[in-house]
Amino acid sequence: MDFATLLQVLDSTVRLGTPLLLMCLAGLFSERAGIVDIGLEGKALAAAFFSASMAYYSGSVWVGLLAGIVASIIFSLIHGLASITFRGNQLISGVALNFLASGLTVLVAQSWFQQGGRTPALGDVRFHDITLPFAEALRDVPVIGPIYYDLISGHSVLVYVAFLMVPVTWWVLYRTRFGLRLRAVGENPAAVDTAGISVVRLRYSAILIAGVLCGLAGSYLATALQAGFVREMTAGRGYIALAALIFAKWRPWYALSATMLFGLLQAVALRYQNIDLGFMVIPVQFMSALPYILTIIILAGFVGAAVPPRAGGQPYVKER
Repeated sequence: MDFATLLQVLDSTVRLGTPLLLMCLAGLFSERAGIVDIGLEGKALAAAFFSASMAYYSGSVWVGLLAGIVASIIFSLIHGLASITFRGNQLISGVALNFLASGLTVLVAQSWFQQGGRTPALGDVRFHDITLPFAEALRDVPVIGPIYYDLISGHSVLVYVAFLMVPVTWWVLYRTRFGLRLRAVGENPAAVDTAGISVVRLRYSAILIAGVLCGLAGSYLATALQAGFVREMTAGRGYIALAALIFAKWRPWYALSATMLFGLLQAVALRYQNIDLGFMVIPVQFMSALPYILTIIILAGFVGAAVPPRAGGQPYVKER
């Protein structure tokens, strides 16, 4: 693999890893507050559909982005209502959201557009790649120029937002009073309640933040990575993001590394359809399944080693 090919693979890694990163950070906020969020997939799928639909109808990708975030927040509120207010099973609530989004998006898409559950192509109504300052001037500089021009520059604004969210998430969780309380709610909600802080409000705040991040992820899929919505376009990314979250041990910087690892596997699978090892040829089906195989391996190997927030998945009942 030459240097130019390596840069192309890494560029694809960033593009494919961005929605995973956003969903992983969404799950991090939610689970740090003690809410297991299996519904990342459904929220991102709903956001993808409504962002593409509203972008098509309005002619503005920013209107589409806002619609995607609103749709994801609504799904987050449904999850919060079921798991926080009514203290239902969080896993069942999340799975129900995934099924709801899967069916609802196809049904509404068929009703609105009659194109088999997809939206019309967006054309120019999408997020375009941004050329960073001095990228053209530095393009011919050995090593540094191609890295800056081909890898760092040339992505949509949502990619840079996703990477910016990593240090922002770290700062919020570990350097603010809100973050301290949020982490405490995920570990010992009774102690937080005793201190006079509302557990319900903090948990709702966490799932709202998760809704915004999933909205960004879904909108990125439909209006930046692709130019429209197709049915089931999240393709299990929400579950992969949860596996990456476990692999990252619920830490923001580790989440960046874990999601980019999954993005790298997807990039390699797309670029190298059949790999000839000399004595055998690895088929394209195996390469396509490789990210999901790694998900299973990580869950089997790290779910015991990674220690989740102690109050995760447990509805809190206020003592009287």
